[in-house]
Amino acid sequence: MSSVIWYLYEFARKSWAEKFANAHTEHEILEKPERFRDFPTVHKEYCIGCGACTTACPAPGAIKLVRDTDTPEEEGLTYPVIVKGACIRCGFCAEVCPTDPKTIECGENHLIREEFTIVPSEKLYVIDDYLCIRCKKCLKACPVDAIVEEDGRVEIDQSRCIACGDCLEKCPVKGALKRIHVAYVEEQKMVINLAVNELEAAIEERSDDIKKLGAGEVYRMNQPLRPLLERALEVLPDEEITRDILEMITDRLKMRIITWSPEKCVQCRLCVDECPSGAITYSEDEGVVRDPEKCLRCSTCYQTCPFGVAGYYVARFLIDESNGEEVIRITIKPAALPVK
Repeated sequence: MSSVIWYLYEFARKSWAEKFANAHTEHEILEKPERFRDFPTVHKEYCIGCGACTTACPAPGAIKLVRDTDTPEEEGLTYPVIVKGACIRCGFCAEVCPTDPKTIECGENHLIREEFTIVPSEKLYVIDDYLCIRCKKCLKACPVDAIVEEDGRVEIDQSRCIACGDCLEKCPVKGALKRIHVAYVEEQKMVINLAVNELEAAIEERSDDIKKLGAGEVYRMNQPLRPLLERALEVLPDEEITRDILEMITDRLKMRIITWSPEKCVQCRLCVDECPSGAITYSEDEGVVRDPEKCLRCSTCYQTCPFGVAGYYVARFLIDESNGEEVIRITIKPAALPVK
């Protein structure tokens, strides 16, 4: 009985009545924590009814696909409906939505934070500070502000990067921005070596024609891509990654080519002493001989020989199509420097 009287006394107090009348949630609690996204907004006119959003949703009953009733004029639209009472605002539905524009938007729709990343990216983008010219085109192209300039250097914040590749497309300097596949590093090295060796061998077979090039002339040849791709797939059986590697190699590779014309040699042996790798040797039986396997293609022999025994050329590469077949276009021309 005494407890009842005590409760009646408490409720009758003016201070309690004021607190009860003015009760409200604290302001800072009402604000959405930064780590949460907004409730998803649906633009049903973009939906293709794939169901990716419902599959990705981790909250039971938070999202479902519905379909409008057909009319004599048109079929009813299929689209997702968000149940706010069940939605946890994780944003997975927006991340997996494949339409462009997005059918589902959810706050920071294209800013995938580490805690929201569904599938870790297998690509890593890095900036080569030595080649970067600080034009900042990559910085402007980045949709998630992952590229910043600090202390005069342009850098990529890997925790924010979504590996979309927009920065690489905008970069005007080949090699200044690189795409690296995180997995299969050793296999990638083997594919690169395979490609370089195959291209060198293909050029070597045409060395007699290349030697005939005059100043300012260009020699062009096509190398079928398919045989090289098949050999590369034996090393790294992922065609998407392997193709990407081969494209990057051929797009950026600049190969020095040294040819050798022994019939011009007068055995002066100037090149023998200057060769830094021992690739050029002399013996009384064989005279001056060059070993291509040891050659570093430094062009020292070309600059030293006064009789034109060594030739110095530069080759560039590009994957393209010719008569419906994928080929590596090879362009070879005499080196501009040093001039003989």
